[in-house]
Amino acid sequence: MRIMFVGDSMTVGHTGDFTWRYRMWQHLQATFDGGYRIVGPRHTLHDTLQDTPTSHEYGDPGFPGPARRHLAGWGEGWLHMAPLIGDAVRRHNADTLLVSLGLIDLGFYTNADQTAENVRHFVTEARAAAPHIRAVLMPVIPNVRAVTDTAFGEQCARFNELLAKAVADLSTPASPLLLASEPAGWEIDRATYDGTHPSASGEHLLAGAFADAMHQAWGAGGPYVAREDLAATALS
Repeated sequence: MRIMFVGDSMTVGHTGDFTWRYRMWQHLQATFDGGYRIVGPRHTLHDTLQDTPTSHEYGDPGFPGPARRHLAGWGEGWLHMAPLIGDAVRRHNADTLLVSLGLIDLGFYTNADQTAENVRHFVTEARAAAPHIRAVLMPVIPNVRAVTDTAFGEQCARFNELLAKAVADLSTPASPLLLASEPAGWEIDRATYDGTHPSASGEHLLAGAFADAMHQAWGAGGPYVAREDLAATALS
């Protein structure tokens, strides 16, 4: 299994973050008994002081370099990833995509219907590169703006309906698509540090939603169990 993480700022993380990608790597190390590799063209965090994707300072400096691979970017959404995914899948021979996108699209670039069209474009491009690729897609998790801005909240809900329809329409036995469940227990005050981006608790919730979807549908790995940070474990 060659896994590629695809996402926006919630996935790439910034300087000092562990990231939910790290939590997923911990989970795979503990539960996956088949061969797997994490792949992708990028490996850094976003440096918010410089506003560049150049930070190597993960929360656990022992997070192995190969496991840091991804296709995620601060401020990037379905609009940006759809043109990139085919080449990334082809070059890195990815066969499994874990995708968390949409909030930035709806907030700055496209409405719900336009964003859903970009989802379909993304799937088409990924399959052109790898006809048997499979993917888990995360619905948009409402942030603090969705709570306070009614129109934006309605666009988030509308997009999630369209995303579910796209998954149902496009999934095939040869190239299955899964719609992950919104992480159970996601409370903005606890799951984020700023109303949008995941705290340590939120990182575990995101990783758990992806891991449980893969396990339940495909038998990959096992049920998600939050584990101690390896850095903290090493120091204890």
